[in-house]
Amino acid sequence: MQRLDAIDETSYLSVPNAPVYRKIMRCFYREYEKMHFQLYREDLYELLKNEEEFTDYTIQQLDLDLAALVKWKNLTPIQDPGRVYTIADYKNKQYRYTMSEYAVEIERLTVRLENIFLESGSLSTNFFVRLEKSLEDVERMEHAGLKEVNEWWNLLQEDFKRPNQNYQDYLRDFYSGKADRLMKSVEFVLHKDKFIRYLNEFVQELQHHSRRIEQLLRRSREQMGAVVLERVVQSELDIPHAVLEFRSNAEPTIRENVTGKWNSLLRWFLDSEQQECEAKRVLCITNEVIRNIIQNAALIVQMQNWGISRKEDYRKFLDLFLECENLEEAHRLSAHVFGIQQVRHFRTNAPRESDAINESVYREEPVEYLLKPHTRSYRGKKDRTGFADRTMEKMIQREQYLRLASQQKEIVLRYIKDRKIVFSEITDIVTESTRNIFLQWIAQAHMNSEQKGRTEYGQEYRLIRGEGSCVLRCEDGNLTMPAYIMEFDNGYG
Repeated sequence: MQRLDAIDETSYLSVPNAPVYRKIMRCFYREYEKMHFQLYREDLYELLKNEEEFTDYTIQQLDLDLAALVKWKNLTPIQDPGRVYTIADYKNKQYRYTMSEYAVEIERLTVRLENIFLESGSLSTNFFVRLEKSLEDVERMEHAGLKEVNEWWNLLQEDFKRPNQNYQDYLRDFYSGKADRLMKSVEFVLHKDKFIRYLNEFVQELQHHSRRIEQLLRRSREQMGAVVLERVVQSELDIPHAVLEFRSNAEPTIRENVTGKWNSLLRWFLDSEQQECEAKRVLCITNEVIRNIIQNAALIVQMQNWGISRKEDYRKFLDLFLECENLEEAHRLSAHVFGIQQVRHFRTNAPRESDAINESVYREEPVEYLLKPHTRSYRGKKDRTGFADRTMEKMIQREQYLRLASQQKEIVLRYIKDRKIVFSEITDIVTESTRNIFLQWIAQAHMNSEQKGRTEYGQEYRLIRGEGSCVLRCEDGNLTMPAYIMEFDNGYG
């Protein structure tokens, strides 16, 4: 199982004092490239003092920073007994420092990240040609020496890895936000043909070489799995490494690595039952990029045409419109100028003389609409005329309402007999307003846990549900309801 623990060697990249640590490691890496694998702290201190940021930097601070980098396993201290001249020097333990393997790879990564925008991918197909030639030598590798097999395998993997990385880096730029904005700019129209031609050539070459490589892989798949891959593993084990010599289980790791690289090569050019090969996916992505370039260029040209002033053209069209002899000729001229795409439909609430859907709008009578500005500061004109005195009308309405309420009260209270209203015994035809009052009283009693209520006339009552149901005859129909009984505290009748 692969170890997924935290990598202590990367700690110096994100701590608060990261700029100082990174500068120290960068000095080690520059010297490492010059084949100076070990540095004394005094040599490192002289390199740092040449930088403007380290003018106030002391040797004591350097000792603390070196100790931290040693703790994170970025540097390996090696005691130098040859420089011990006194007991004090022996106690101070003069060290030489060298970079660990992890630290070298991390610095290489940081340098590449700093220059990632200076490097650009390409869609060169020369690697596919070299890949074909390497696959054609599979049969010869069965009897070749281990050194030649190892060189052939490394060349094969390099020719496979380079185009894979190059196309990813190149096509990735087209899906970035910066490239998307650039493709929608006017300047991009001048270069679109160059991009399209470059991508089309890559698609054609990839189609040609991928079919050839697919045939070679199908022909050599069994041979590679049976003999050649085993010789590749033996060639890797035949190379002496200072670290691998002390590891007895190096063969499974190397075998897994070789088999994984070969399977990756197969998946890139051969379809599987689960998914199609990577080569076909690259073709689809490239065709999509070409289609987006063409669409963006067309939109840019169209937007440029929209910005052209057509003042003189419209003036000429107005003169032609005035010269039209009839309405039909004016219709044709309008269609020629504006087109069907510019039609706008308006819906109004004005009454029409005819409801026919096929009736032409030109036969309708014109209607005037008051348009108001769509601004917040607009305020309509207020009518400053006075208001009429309606005191008399209010008094008449009030008297009429009180009279109707008094009549309704007499009608409702007439149904109370022996302090009760028995709905099953009502045989008269009840008015609509009376029925609504009865239902309101019943609903009010149901809202009380004791089934009690009070009428708008001041009487308190209790609602009792009798057995069965009854029919209340009303002016607008019959109402079937439970046989309710209302008992009033204040008796009537």
